[in-house]
Amino acid sequence: MASFAPSPADVADIGVTGMAVMGSNLARNFARNGYKVALHNRSVGKTEHVIDAHGTDGEFYPSESMADFVASLQKPRVALIMVKAGKPTDAVIDELASLMEPGDIIVDAGNALFGDTRRREAALREKGLHFVGTGVSGGEEGALNGPSIMPGGTKESYDRLGPMFEKISAHVDGAPCCTHVGADGAGHFVKMVHNGIEYADMQVISEAYDLMSKALGKGASEIGDVFAEWNQGDLESFLIEITAEVLHHTDAASGKPFVDVILDRAAQKGTGAWTVQTALDLGVPVTGIAEATFARSVSSSTPQREAGRKVLSAEAQTLEIADPAQFIDDLQKALYAAKLVSYSQGFDEIAAGAEEFGWDIDLGAMARIWRGGCIIRARFLNRITEAYERDAKLPLLLADEYFSTEIAKCIPAWRRIVAFAASAGYPVPVFSSTLSYYDAVRAERLPAALVQAQRDYFGAHTYQRVDAEGTFHVEWSEDRRETKQD
Repeated sequence: MASFAPSPADVADIGVTGMAVMGSNLARNFARNGYKVALHNRSVGKTEHVIDAHGTDGEFYPSESMADFVASLQKPRVALIMVKAGKPTDAVIDELASLMEPGDIIVDAGNALFGDTRRREAALREKGLHFVGTGVSGGEEGALNGPSIMPGGTKESYDRLGPMFEKISAHVDGAPCCTHVGADGAGHFVKMVHNGIEYADMQVISEAYDLMSKALGKGASEIGDVFAEWNQGDLESFLIEITAEVLHHTDAASGKPFVDVILDRAAQKGTGAWTVQTALDLGVPVTGIAEATFARSVSSSTPQREAGRKVLSAEAQTLEIADPAQFIDDLQKALYAAKLVSYSQGFDEIAAGAEEFGWDIDLGAMARIWRGGCIIRARFLNRITEAYERDAKLPLLLADEYFSTEIAKCIPAWRRIVAFAASAGYPVPVFSSTLSYYDAVRAERLPAALVQAQRDYFGAHTYQRVDAEGTFHVEWSEDRRETKQD
């Protein structure tokens, strides 16, 4: 294709730089919805490919140089970045900022760490520019046909972006799966937690598959039938739906079930780890997400797994499942309960982040915009929205009457599944960790009292009493008298 002529000045409604699949699909989505879209990529060939393959999707204005790209945008300009996180993003931001004017808007729609987004937003604010970190969920298909969109930044920037983002987003019951999340890094923070929940959801689904495969001896297609059936009830969700499809798929080369020819090492791009690290900083227990993240690490720990297989015995019980149908019903209930806990923990982290960083995040709205387009869309998200509409300050999602009633129906089955897996030697980190969390959060008294006594003994970290106000310390190395510290 011949080199592009400079695009006309001040014509495009929005520009997208970064023409890999996600960027090009977002650009096409804007164009299909009637917006004039400027295109740019560091390698011109990718821009040419988009025009050659999809130029009929709408009105595109391709540019070879960043200067021409910026010049083609209507004021106040909106430039959306979809490039690799980290230094490449900083480089593109710096180049754009040098060409833009006060009031213009730079949008980072990639998976950036929210702390980087806060830093970038503060730096660009000093130059009079708006920087909007925006979570986009739904993968390649969602980007093209309607994702869930989670923009942060200023309310002023959302006045410009909102109509466009809401139009290209997924819609459920006529409502767009997009809303202004909050200031500076709030959008990327919520997307990070979304991805953390996604980790837990995927892992616990895989644990259910593993138990049906190993304990019941079911083949992949049979298990796919079970997931397809589950998708008709309370577990209805995108991930359950695609799990059934994957398990029904046959490998063309070998004729074997597709899942059986895939190496059992799960990769990760960092958002799960970010979610867990941030939760630790905030003091929020996200045990399901953490165990799911570590499960991927274990799967990829090849030397450790090889060493373990050679010498570590299971000492497991051989348990007969007298009623396979009942076992599958138990699995369904346990899966539902574990998923509810993982979502509850994720919303706890969002609430804690909002308080820590001064964001006014509507938790019910987050559940609403996750109902369509995104990877964790699920039937019960409507119920989460309703729970926060009943009580916007709900301290624990599981304490909402609907969810406490729902999870109560699952507890006996949940306990049976975790006990069976432990006795039989099957790893179920998310099933078991979410159950332990459930038992911890409902407990009247935890063994943390002993931990606090130990801390006071070796480090004089002090403690509080159940029968008196104040902070205390025992002189352990002397006469063991108790002293009040304040």
